[in-house]
Amino acid sequence: MTRPPDDPRTGAGPSADPRGPAGGGTHTLGLVYPPAGRGHDYTGMQLAFIGGVAEAATTYDHDLLLSPADQASDPSFRRMIDGRRVDGVIVMEIRLEDDRVEHLAKAGFPFVTIGRNSRAEETGWVDLDFAGLARGCVYHLADLGHRRIAFVNRSEELFESGYGFAHLGLEGYTKAMAEQVLTPHAYLCGDEVAAGEAVLEQILLDDPATTSLVTLNEAALEGLYRGLTRHGRRVPRDFSVVGVAAGRWAEQVNPQLTAAEIPAKEMSRVAVDLMMRRLTSPGSPPRHVLLKPLISLRASTGPCRPVPGSEPDLDFPDLEDFPDSDF
Repeated sequence: MTRPPDDPRTGAGPSADPRGPAGGGTHTLGLVYPPAGRGHDYTGMQLAFIGGVAEAATTYDHDLLLSPADQASDPSFRRMIDGRRVDGVIVMEIRLEDDRVEHLAKAGFPFVTIGRNSRAEETGWVDLDFAGLARGCVYHLADLGHRRIAFVNRSEELFESGYGFAHLGLEGYTKAMAEQVLTPHAYLCGDEVAAGEAVLEQILLDDPATTSLVTLNEAALEGLYRGLTRHGRRVPRDFSVVGVAAGRWAEQVNPQLTAAEIPAKEMSRVAVDLMMRRLTSPGSPPRHVLLKPLISLRASTGPCRPVPGSEPDLDFPDLEDFPDSDF
């Protein structure tokens, strides 16, 4: 059986025994991943993670059992854990306060997370630096001369339920705006095209002089573009857009989105490696992997062109105050 090479970040490698420390087990990993799409279906990004975890698990001769549980009381989660149907669990869509994580920690069940929360120091995890990426997006726009920069986050439902990446992204945006001495304007937005159009309408209603935005909501991206077109704003001539998005989302809009990539396949592989390390070396300290992808410059950002009429009038002195001038 082919095994992945040693990874210095996770410690996983050819010496890892996929059967776990006891040499037995189910040869199955659990993935606890609640759907985040409208109608409780899995989004395209979520499906990419599911496929990535399944593919990485096969390199360790493990199958994958999926649970859509968003809380510890969910029957599928209880069957997976209490019935010991899996050797270890990867938990996703981590909330700031997450009873699934609390239950696993209390039960001593092997698990790692994709994402992190207040128990970050106690558990193994892989995550994106959402705060740092949002901050970098603001700085990219500020370097282009933009001063009115909006922020389009995920849905109100996800934010209010405590999804960590939505809160971290807002934190990074707000910090960067303060550092640039700019006024923040943050918006929650549903994960769909129509919601993107609606939030763009609200942005321009609140401040018609807005010239750019940062977004974590790739599912609403097409709607944001449509809203700009309806208002006669061309990207990037009149309005710049930058965000955190998977490559396929960034490349399917026109013009293509300047964005930091969400490396779903790499994050999935690292999570599985961390899980196998947890199974083979249960006494070792938890490993933490924070990925910081670079922003890929495409075609959606450009120098700021202020909206006509939005610039303050210059206060010229009255020439009568200078009687000896030649004017």
